[in-house]
Amino acid sequence: MAASQAQLDKMQLRQNYRNVWHTDLMSTIAADTPYCCFSLFCGPCVSYLLRKRALYNDMSRYTCCAGYMPCSGKCGESKCPELCLCTEVFLCFGNSVASTRFLLQDEFNIQTTQCDNCIIGFMFCLQQLACICSIVACLVGNEELSDASQALNCLADMVYCTVCACMQTQHKVEMDKRDGKFGPQPMAVPPAQQMSRFDQPYPPNVGHGQPPPYGGPPPPAAYPPPGYPAPGYQR
Repeated sequence: MAASQAQLDKMQLRQNYRNVWHTDLMSTIAADTPYCCFSLFCGPCVSYLLRKRALYNDMSRYTCCAGYMPCSGKCGESKCPELCLCTEVFLCFGNSVASTRFLLQDEFNIQTTQCDNCIIGFMFCLQQLACICSIVACLVGNEELSDASQALNCLADMVYCTVCACMQTQHKVEMDKRDGKFGPQPMAVPPAQQMSRFDQPYPPNVGHGQPPPYGGPPPPAAYPPPGYPAPGYQR
């Protein structure tokens, strides 16, 4: 009960995150079309690669469903994390995609936009509706209703696969941003600057072995210069 309450509190906290995804679900196809197709036709493989990358390729950090499900930490992950991850992505594909999403959201304080929430909510509602129609068709035994439920099931599966592919592409683009694979590079730290003294005819050199500017004489090697008290000297 306490674990369930903690998960509910975490979900509530995600709504207050300030950052947003680098690309929303509607733009993922245009953002990375080849990877979106790869995610559509080989979803479990992509889920495996993305979870491993989200963990910075450190499988010692792996926990089943990223610690967000009741089974987390109880599947022997520490003994063979690669095998456990393979089992997760093939047997619990939806949970594996959602767990990677939660992992990235909690790491980078990313909230899901209202548009993305509507798309994900529509996917879930369509699946529930298809399940209800299938149950009703089995109970009633009407052939027309059975055909309609099968068509609705096909539509729900298509939407589910498409949304999962877009979600995984969204995760990949976010990690590309994290790893600096596109966009403006971070500014380099400027070199340390030295302050010139009034007794010097030119600013000090930056680095070693550089000739003095303006053709002037080399700076005095001794420190402090003549006329300055030695360090620690007190009058």
